[in-house]
Amino acid sequence: MNSPTAFACPVGAASAAKGDASETMRINLQSPARSIPLALFALALLAASMNALGASDPAKIINYREYSSTLASAGQPERGQFKALRAAGFERVIFLAFTDHDESVANEDRVVTELGMEYVQIPVVWEQPTRADFAAFTAVMQQEPGRKTLVHCQVNYRASAFVFLYRVLFDDVPMDQAKEAMESVWVPNDTWRAFIFSVLEANGRSPHCDLCLWDED
Repeated sequence: MNSPTAFACPVGAASAAKGDASETMRINLQSPARSIPLALFALALLAASMNALGASDPAKIINYREYSSTLASAGQPERGQFKALRAAGFERVIFLAFTDHDESVANEDRVVTELGMEYVQIPVVWEQPTRADFAAFTAVMQQEPGRKTLVHCQVNYRASAFVFLYRVLFDDVPMDQAKEAMESVWVPNDTWRAFIFSVLEANGRSPHCDLCLWDED
């Protein structure tokens, strides 16, 4: 690497005339020791700005899906993203998982309620979702159907499946459209497909339609 450029500036012409050694002043034009910390500081500011922008946008939440002006589902929001949800007009948060998963937010119930939103937790066992779980979910949703609501779990698998069922059974969304939205997040496994079929059939609906191709079909 090239050494920093410097100029030698003679000083004290009188002493030079007497034969004394010329004094010099060296002026560095580049200062790596200073420029590197400044660059790192600038990068840190940029990263902080980008993080702040991400925290202020609900769409940055993992697997966020917005179905209407009053209904969305997602994976686990970060602590700061609940404030963004409130700023976006959300009034209710329904959590369909347990609080002991790796990405859970400590005291999520308090975080949400202190922001002025309603908080409801329905802990759905991943390996065994039940019609009673869905009944509890619909009971909450039907209390105030127009309330802007985020339904979330860990990665939006449980939540998108519950929202699929709710949209078909209560919002009269065509099944193929609701299914396509759910499958933009994931394709339900055998356990969850059986659960979906069970809920639909219990409500007098067939899971099949011309454009509805399930894995088992």
